[in-house]
Amino acid sequence: MVKCIGVEKGSPAYKAGVRPGDALISVNGHEINDVLDYDFYTMEETLAITVETAGGERQLNIKKEEYQPLGLEFESYLIDKQHHCKNKCIFCFVDQLPHGMRESLYFKDDDERLSFLFGNYVTLTNLQKRDIERLIEMHISPVNVSVHTTNPELRVMMMKNPHAADSLEYLRMMADAGLKMNTQLVLCPGINDGEELRRSITDLAKLYPAVESIACVPVGLTKHREGLYPLESYSQKTAQNVIDIVQELSDNFIKEFGTRLVYPSDEFFLKAGQPIPDADYYEEFPQLANGVGMIALTKQEFSQELSRAAESGDTLEKPRKVTLATGVAAAPLMKELAAMAMKQYEGLTVEVVPIVNDFFGHTVTVAGLVTGGDLIAQLRGRDIGDELLIPSVMLRHEQDVFLDDVSREEVCEQLGTTLRTVENDGAELLDAFLGIVW
Repeated sequence: MVKCIGVEKGSPAYKAGVRPGDALISVNGHEINDVLDYDFYTMEETLAITVETAGGERQLNIKKEEYQPLGLEFESYLIDKQHHCKNKCIFCFVDQLPHGMRESLYFKDDDERLSFLFGNYVTLTNLQKRDIERLIEMHISPVNVSVHTTNPELRVMMMKNPHAADSLEYLRMMADAGLKMNTQLVLCPGINDGEELRRSITDLAKLYPAVESIACVPVGLTKHREGLYPLESYSQKTAQNVIDIVQELSDNFIKEFGTRLVYPSDEFFLKAGQPIPDADYYEEFPQLANGVGMIALTKQEFSQELSRAAESGDTLEKPRKVTLATGVAAAPLMKELAAMAMKQYEGLTVEVVPIVNDFFGHTVTVAGLVTGGDLIAQLRGRDIGDELLIPSVMLRHEQDVFLDDVSREEVCEQLGTTLRTVENDGAELLDAFLGIVW
């Protein structure tokens, strides 16, 4: 039973007499507990719903168009509470946050619903067999799974959860039912790389085509690891070892399956000092959210937009100078793209400033973890020009504050500039360089 806090006027539920404060009990005999139940069981055109009202329980029959929303609003988008992670992973990033940050950042989610709604990765350790059966019944796909290792004993050790081994069975259950999966392996040097990595990739490949992709991502370590499991960052040599294993196996998969299947994240190539592969290497870019192929795609999009602009004869109406602040890892690419733009547009000046992460530690180099405080400290006194550009991932979803709760308004005030956020899109980046607003 879930309480409705609102009913959209004119909706099928409203016309049937459901009002705010009523509680939805079931739809077509199926109990409603969360957003998956609600979305799945209300897709039909004919619904028999049971609601609890102030006057008692009522049975209502509703006719609507297929996939038309029923019209009920609940306290949260998940309808029930968000599922908390029950693991104590040796590499957990949340455990490496300093004290004093906003409370929401310390919440560890491991919620399968967020996997389908927003593409989050889940370990499956929160789930029971009946939960997997529900996913199969609803044909929910793809599922994004944090596997990390297919060695049961090692998975238990890495996640500090005795159920971590049992949940590996769910991969086979979903594969047998035809559900699609994207998987990730967060790699820790000397623990789940090397031969363990080879084993994990080989095991997951046996589930192809249900397993559509495998991303290999290096562990992220901050300077706030007091009392935590001793881990090391990847060096140039150990990063290259990971790339070598992945390349060997992916070459075999191309011959066997016609797809590369497994990919190192961009960070592995950067750490190894290797050039980023061309966009074709990443096929359909199945793992962009994991930083796999992001550099190649951005460069491809930027180059295509630059070529289009050249063919159209676009010019810069007046001189323009901007500063682009980004993470250390992305800075070389941004400098390359800025140089391409400045070569084509007379009067354009783009200064790229890599922001060293003093807040989390210098081993953290991604743009998404740059804080407002570091931005202010390292840009203060510079001639920023007409506008300061930053990747949108530096700000939380609402695009109002950085991880350290410094607001975008405070950054603008402290640096005496205006701030423009740029999505991870090459064409939008060029527009930002040129000051084009759509």
